Amino acid sequence: MGKHGSLLIACLALSLPTPAVASSCTANSGPTLTPLIELYTSEGCSSCPPADRWLAGLPPGRAVPLALHVDYWDYIGWRDRYADARFAARQREVVRRGGGRVVYTPQVLLDGRDFRGWRDDTAFGQALARIAAKPAQARIVLNAARKQADVWSIRLEGQAAPRKGRAAAYLAIYENGLASDVRSGENAGARLLHGYVVRDWSGPIAADADGRMALSRDLARKDIEFSNAGMAAFIEDPDTGEILQALTLPFCRN
Repeated sequence: MGKHGSLLIACLALSLPTPAVASSCTANSGPTLTPLIELYTSEGCSSCPPADRWLAGLPPGRAVPLALHVDYWDYIGWRDRYADARFAARQREVVRRGGGRVVYTPQVLLDGRDFRGWRDDTAFGQALARIAAKPAQARIVLNAARKQADVWSIRLEGQAAPRKGRAAAYLAIYENGLASDVRSGENAGARLLHGYVVRDWSGPIAADADGRMALSRDLARKDIEFSNAGMAAFIEDPDTGEILQALTLPFCRN
């Protein structure tokens, strides 16, 4: 081809797009506790929307909020598309560990304990501060790496401090900015807005003899808007319900 052909090849090579670099992000827990907030809720519950709005409006950074939609109200006229029987089972177990017998919605658990003062900003802030002043009893590392548009490689690593008792980890994928137009049931005609809704759930992941916990897997979900989503993990004592540490990581935006 001669000189002109060589120049053309060089120009074409320079114009080719460079391969995209996969997005990857990591979060590490700190030396003190991050409070865990669990809201047990349902789109079929007429008293739940205020709690849903409260949780969705929490500013990021002070706590790890999770909205776990239960399925035991689905029979009264509206099937909650975010409900999962595992969340109802966890709620019953947490209540049982605390000596209770009745589950209800909306129920707010703060670090594994029933907390009815969530409507009081002062009481809520003081409760968060008390928890955040305690030393963590475990360490958590979260990592997320985008493999394809709707496929992520996610990893949880946990390490419980030497202590009496067992430890187990949970990993949740949450999504913000969700809305449902309810057509029947107690909330018929309402447009419900949700935040921190748990869309995927893994656990319990039991600690080994050295207190280590780990989970690695691919997350492929076309029904999750990852720009509004994140990972959340917590480690608890499965016998007492004590929360040893919690951590959240929004999915990478770049």
